Amino acid sequence: MHVFCKAVAVLLIVGFPLSVLAREQSPPGDARTFTYKKTKQGELKIHLHFPADWQKGDKRPAVVFFFGGGWNSGTVRQFVPQAEYLARRGMLAARADYRVRSRHQVAPDKCVEDAKSAVRWIRQNARKLGVDPDRIVASGGSAGGHVAACTGCTPGPETEGENLSVSSKPNAMVLFNPVLNLSRSDRLLQRLGGNEELAKLISPTLHLKKDTPPALILFGTKDRLLAHAEEFIARSKQAGNRAEMYLAEGQGHGFFNRSPWRERTLRRADEFLSSLGYLKGKPRIEIP
Repeated sequence: MHVFCKAVAVLLIVGFPLSVLAREQSPPGDARTFTYKKTKQGELKIHLHFPADWQKGDKRPAVVFFFGGGWNSGTVRQFVPQAEYLARRGMLAARADYRVRSRHQVAPDKCVEDAKSAVRWIRQNARKLGVDPDRIVASGGSAGGHVAACTGCTPGPETEGENLSVSSKPNAMVLFNPVLNLSRSDRLLQRLGGNEELAKLISPTLHLKKDTPPALILFGTKDRLLAHAEEFIARSKQAGNRAEMYLAEGQGHGFFNRSPWRERTLRRADEFLSSLGYLKGKPRIEIP
């Protein structure tokens, strides 16, 4: 283990009042794994990618990714390429696990609770992580994009017993073909057992306000969820918020997971984050 990794390990093991977990099996890069939340269904892990020049006392921007899978399945490994790239660009990049139906027998509202807990954990431990608590980005794809959007838009649900004085709201959002309004689709409503009240509670578009964080939304033009983004963008502009759309011509759902769209969307995300002052210099990614 080189000197940097040893320094990070000492800082985090000594400084955190949270359980430090073992490395993932065959972990990518310098990702380190911690428990950010304990639930009835088990512990939830967060995987952190530190920039190579990270130092104690830094105040870096951070991003946390949430995987897709229809609130039913999915893996934290989905956003490894994006997390590794943004760590190379100087951000602390995290990939957070959250409860899903297939593994934990929970409904989407618990997915949202966990996403909010992950953002809160990063902000609550910002000093130890070398993170600027006012530059935290929530990101994810599909259902993961939905829970990321909920952290920035919906007033709840929040996990009982957490320190609500620490905000679970990110400062910006990068959303890859997210679900944004569950109330407009019978198919999506069925995922909630027909609970219309819950559908409205966790529909980000229905909770847009003047202080909603700036958002970049990335979609394929053949994605049937594209109407969600169009509605979100329109309502955001009405509220006076910054919301931008990236469209991939002829692409369907999940297009961002493969080349060349993985690189193209990541470059657009880089440009968006640079415009917010979270990144400096030109993007360092080549487009195939």
